[in-house]
Amino acid sequence: MSQALARYAAVVVGVVVVGGLLMSLIFHGPGDSSAIWTSGAAAVALQLAAFAVGRVAGRAGLMARMGAGALVRFFGLVIYALVAVLALKLPAVAALVSLATFLFLSALLDPLLIKS
Repeated sequence: MSQALARYAAVVVGVVVVGGLLMSLIFHGPGDSSAIWTSGAAAVALQLAAFAVGRVAGRAGLMARMGAGALVRFFGLVIYALVAVLALKLPAVAALVSLATFLFLSALLDPLLIKS
């Protein structure tokens, strides 16, 4: 694991932990907690995949890198919506709002970490 990827993973995990704790204050229905933390794990996996794809696409330029990462996040969210709600039977609102929030907050940090 490269140093840049390890630093990025640490930042994403920090965002997910803080965001998950705050989301747990908002969503406290049956199954919401497991939906939030499952979404957190999915967010970390998606962000690391987006970072890796972005590193490969980065040879074409900054916009290609950010666009490739955005596509990974978008398709990951769509697939997660199907898996979480239909297969895992997680509460849809808590699962999807938390995943979208985690992805959005950690994507905001991309420009700060993208040059590494």
